[in-house]
Amino acid sequence: MNSLTNKAVLVTGGASGLGAAIVTALQKAGARPYVLDRQEPADGVPWVECDLADTRAAELATRQLAEQAGELDAVVTAAGTDTPGRLADVPAEIWERVVTVDLLATAAVIRAALPSLERSRGTVVTVASTLGVKAVSDATAYCAAKFGVVGFTRALAAELAGSVGVTLLIPGGMRTAFFDDRDEQYRPGPDAVLNDPAHVADAVLFALSQPAGCAVREMVVCAEQESSYP
Repeated sequence: MNSLTNKAVLVTGGASGLGAAIVTALQKAGARPYVLDRQEPADGVPWVECDLADTRAAELATRQLAEQAGELDAVVTAAGTDTPGRLADVPAEIWERVVTVDLLATAAVIRAALPSLERSRGTVVTVASTLGVKAVSDATAYCAAKFGVVGFTRALAAELAGSVGVTLLIPGGMRTAFFDDRDEQYRPGPDAVLNDPAHVADAVLFALSQPAGCAVREMVVCAEQESSYP
C-alpha cells in the first residue's frame, strides 16, 4: 500500500458528514486535506468557501486550492444534498439544485482538478449512493443525480485509465446530519441501521492508498443490514 503522508487531497463537502470523516481520516494518515464547502471545516483545514450549485465557482475554487496545495494527489467528491418528495411537489429550482450539487458539480470539480491530477498521477474517488443503483419513490432528483454519478465515473475510469486512478464509492445510509432537515416521513426510523461514516472514510483511504498500477474501481460500503442494497 502507498503511504498518504504529505499527499494533498481535495475533499468536497469536507466540513460535515462523510466529508468531515474523510478529512479526519486523512489527517490521521499524515495527508494534507483541502476542503470545498459552504461551511468552515474543523481544525484549521485549508478551505475555500463555495456553493457547489454554482459549477463555474466550483471550478475556480478547485483551481485555487490546487495552486495552494502545489499539486493535488487526489480528489474526493463527498458533497451531497437531497430534498425528497414527489416530482410534482418539489419546486423545480430545488430539484435542479440536487442534481447540480450531486452530479454536475462532481464533474466540474474533477474537470478543474484534472491537469494537476494527471501530473501527479493521482486518484479520484466519486461518492454515489445505494440509490445510484436502486431507485425508490419520492427520490427522482437524488436517484437521477446518483445514477448519473455511477455512469459518469465508469466512463471516466475508461477515459483516464493509465493516467489517473478512478474509484466509484457507493455508500449506504450513514449516521450523519444528512437526514436532519427532512420531513419526518423521509427520515430513517428509530430502528434504522445506519453505518458509521468513519468506516466509509476508511474505505476511501484504502482506495487512495493503492500501489501504482492498481485501481479499486468500485466499492459498496454499507451497514450489514442496509435496507437499500442490494
